[in-house]
Amino acid sequence: MNFSLMVLLQVPYWAKGKNRLNMKLKIDGFVLSIIAVIGIAYLFPQWGARESSIPIDTMSAIGISLIFFFYGLKLSPQKLKAGLKNWKLHLLVQGSTFFIFPLIVLAFYPFMQNEEQETLWLAFFFLAALPSTVSSSVVMVSMAKGNIPAAIFNASISGIIGIAITPLWMGFFVQGSGTDFDFSEIYSKLILQIILPVVLGILLQRFLGELAQRFNRRLSLFDKSVILLIIYKSFAGSFEENIFGSVSLLDLLILFVAVLVLFYLAFFLTGFVAKKLKFNTEDQITAQFCGTKKSLVHGTVFSKILFGNMASIGIILLPLMIFHATQILILSVIAGIRANRPEEQESIVQG
Repeated sequence: MNFSLMVLLQVPYWAKGKNRLNMKLKIDGFVLSIIAVIGIAYLFPQWGARESSIPIDTMSAIGISLIFFFYGLKLSPQKLKAGLKNWKLHLLVQGSTFFIFPLIVLAFYPFMQNEEQETLWLAFFFLAALPSTVSSSVVMVSMAKGNIPAAIFNASISGIIGIAITPLWMGFFVQGSGTDFDFSEIYSKLILQIILPVVLGILLQRFLGELAQRFNRRLSLFDKSVILLIIYKSFAGSFEENIFGSVSLLDLLILFVAVLVLFYLAFFLTGFVAKKLKFNTEDQITAQFCGTKKSLVHGTVFSKILFGNMASIGIILLPLMIFHATQILILSVIAGIRANRPEEQESIVQG
């Protein structure tokens, strides 16, 4: 979705006449904010408790609706319509996002042996079922000299598709986990908090669209504030219930390795299919960069709608947060390498 989540790393560049990557690393303030909010949730979990007088649930619900309303204001129907032509690329990107990812994680489900492992698996499956991002996907594709219009189209449409697909995927497993997962209630919330605001935003785009673009940075700051509020609420509940008491440093290391494996498997499979379909270089880049990213914005928003006040929601979000930082780090490096590819590769045509 078109939320300007700042990248973890400043865009690397290739110095003229040199064959080595000159990278300037800079930790993103939003990543630091997430860490700080988790720290506050650990120190002051009572603010997010159910009996707290602070109406965090109401605030975040209103914030979610406003996020998607502003998204509708910035979503261009003309650009989406124009982007329908390259349908093979679009099918691959959306197939990678909503099918390759979940099927990879699904393959490990038979190996889960206890409740703790199933919770961690569910967290990874939730990550795998999420849609892609917009802002960072387009930035990375642009940096790697890929197909930018196709990146904009796929990243934008991914968020819309995810509204329907993500809850369907999760419904297969959350219903059997003892969690209150009512499809009618879930989709009622999705319609009221997401679909209606998006539609309203699109209808008002001709009147307020330019204004939304002009204040895009401030709207981005608002988006991040709502996400941080949801993250605080999620982790405060988990800390209050001592959900993380059984998570060791070894568990965190395993989570990090599992995130890397998931990313590289999806990246390789998407690239393999793109080559079999004889995509040109630009479309291959777009397929791999857009088809292997997951949206932290959607993850935090959907977690609140799908899991409510479930005590283990902090663990549910943990793999997504690790993936968020990892995907930007890895793709920043790959984008720099792809940007410096030999000129003859540009001439490869789509079959």
